[in-house]
Amino acid sequence: MQSSHEIKQLNALALAYMGDAVLEQRIRKHLILLGRAKPHTLHKEATKYVSAKAQANIVHRMIDENFLTEEEQAVFRRGRNAKSGSVPKNTDVRTYRNSSGFEAVLGYLFLCEELARANEIIDYAIVIVEQSKGV
Repeated sequence: MQSSHEIKQLNALALAYMGDAVLEQRIRKHLILLGRAKPHTLHKEATKYVSAKAQANIVHRMIDENFLTEEEQAVFRRGRNAKSGSVPKNTDVRTYRNSSGFEAVLGYLFLCEELARANEIIDYAIVIVEQSKGV
């Protein structure tokens, strides 16, 4: 097992790649347990939670509320500032980078085996999205 220091040294985009998978899995589980079972419906609903815009809104609220630790904020900044070379056509660069920073935090926590904290962040992310969507 690698130390948190070694994991922190990983490429920020690799952390974001891992975090994307962690978030996607938890959101899929959340939606299925809510009783949404049709694949098209699941995909459409999941987008409300995992889109770059949703993630950027989530992370900004968490930062404004001091929900993220200093260490998590440092990982966020590394992920946000990493140059990916491409940006999806359905979002702007700033939004995409903020979402990458959020995913980097989740990837970092997952790889450090801080699963309780990763789940706490995802649980709050779900609350934030559902409050904003009136779910």
